[in-house]
Amino acid sequence: MNLPRLLKHLFVPGWAGRRAFPAATLRKIEDAIRASEEQHDGELRFVAESAMPLHYLRGARPSRRRAEDLFAQLRVWDTEHNSGVLIYVQLLNRHIDIVADRGIAAKVPQAEWNAVCRAMEAEFRRGRYEAGALEGLSRITALLARHFPARGAHPNELPDKPLVL
Repeated sequence: MNLPRLLKHLFVPGWAGRRAFPAATLRKIEDAIRASEEQHDGELRFVAESAMPLHYLRGARPSRRRAEDLFAQLRVWDTEHNSGVLIYVQLLNRHIDIVADRGIAAKVPQAEWNAVCRAMEAEFRRGRYEAGALEGLSRITALLARHFPARGAHPNELPDKPLVL
């Protein structure tokens, strides 16, 4: 285990995430998610976390493991058409992971999700969290509208409100 990384995650306070995503930014993200879901059959969930729990810091891809666990814990997988998408923002490392349910993963290649993640990370490195999140959501909307277009009205199965852990 990398000791400096461990200490960083251990001592970063939870308010760091709230500083990157203040209430006004969270409202804009929520509005963007709501507008996005009108254009496709996907269900989006946005989660930002300052520092990961320590037991995730072992292994090669800790933020991916954390994202997959949150995908399950938040029941993003539990949508009628297997159309849930989790956008996980690990703030301390400015790393993004997108986990898509099998209905969407069958249609959208992982390389396309990775491109969205890298674009968001580039904005975050510049300290532009709101712009990065909104640009990422715009790109996700375009992907889902192309690969998973809306088939009429569908219920809002996941909360649109972003979650900051």
